[in-house]
Amino acid sequence: MKSLKIREGVDQPPSINPDVFASGVKKRKKYSVNEYVKGIRDGNRAILSQAITLVESSLPDHKSAARSIIEKCLPESSTSVRIGITGVPGAGKSTFIETFGLYAVSRGRKVAVLAIDPSSQQSKGSILGDKTRMEKLGNSPDAFIRPSPSAGTLGGVARKTRETIILCEAAGFDTIIVETVGVGQSETAVRSMVDFFLLLMLTGTGDEIQGIKRGIMEMADAIAINKADGQNRLAAETSRIMFQNALSLFPAGRSGWKPLALTCSALDGTGIKEIWDMIAGYVKFTEGTGYFEEMRKQQSVVRMHDVITDSLGSLFYSDERVKALIPVLEKELGKGSVTSYRAAEILLDKYFKK
Repeated sequence: MKSLKIREGVDQPPSINPDVFASGVKKRKKYSVNEYVKGIRDGNRAILSQAITLVESSLPDHKSAARSIIEKCLPESSTSVRIGITGVPGAGKSTFIETFGLYAVSRGRKVAVLAIDPSSQQSKGSILGDKTRMEKLGNSPDAFIRPSPSAGTLGGVARKTRETIILCEAAGFDTIIVETVGVGQSETAVRSMVDFFLLLMLTGTGDEIQGIKRGIMEMADAIAINKADGQNRLAAETSRIMFQNALSLFPAGRSGWKPLALTCSALDGTGIKEIWDMIAGYVKFTEGTGYFEEMRKQQSVVRMHDVITDSLGSLFYSDERVKALIPVLEKELGKGSVTSYRAAEILLDKYFKK
């Protein structure tokens, strides 16, 4: 046993780089409401990002400050064109938005992209990779990309997207693009917060029209068949004609605008100018008829109802008695000893009988 020797282990590096602390990393500064508003109006991207994070926060302490910031920024809003973009999986939404955004920037516009990433129902996490997918646009000084988790919101729209639009407009962005998770959920939410709704489609995927819900096509102000390049040009044109015929069968909307079907290639840039000109034509047309302003007023009404619903939900689920009772009722539901309707009634009674 005397021959046994214990070797000293190799010193391991610290799990945290000591240079981080040596360099004196400062904590993120906390701003007052007025400092936030001034920074946003001055176009400070860092303050804008922090303000959006504050607005998206579910912490009760942040809600009052967020509300004040939004109210102070509201007079600066309503100066942009708001464009909603959705599409079937694989339609190339991110590539299209980058190419389209770069074209808008070349026209002297300031572009903000609110890209909604789907959240996991299990972990509630989100990849938030749109800045990586839109690297060129993200590097433009006249563009701002904000990926946000959908957090399970129906339609793939982040819970605070409406408020984020207001902040971006106050920061001077005159072209707001809202990218939804994609076709398959209700897109009514995004339709109610944008001026123009674009549906991206592909060709060569079988019966394209059967692949999407009629309601989404009826909401679309235009359909763009993407990836119309190379050997796919002819097939894309055939799909365009098919979609245009399908759109003509729908009853005319209140705007009086007749939806169009176009082809484009986000890869080589063809058709992007035509889509931009079409959207500009739509804005001019609806401003002339008064529909544009009418829609903006309706969006404010929808925003009010959303705030009410969100606030009531937060108050309900933050109630200590409700929080204590929910696990009990969930177990009863699992046993089948109570119905979902009865469980909901019990929780609501508990909340309102204070």
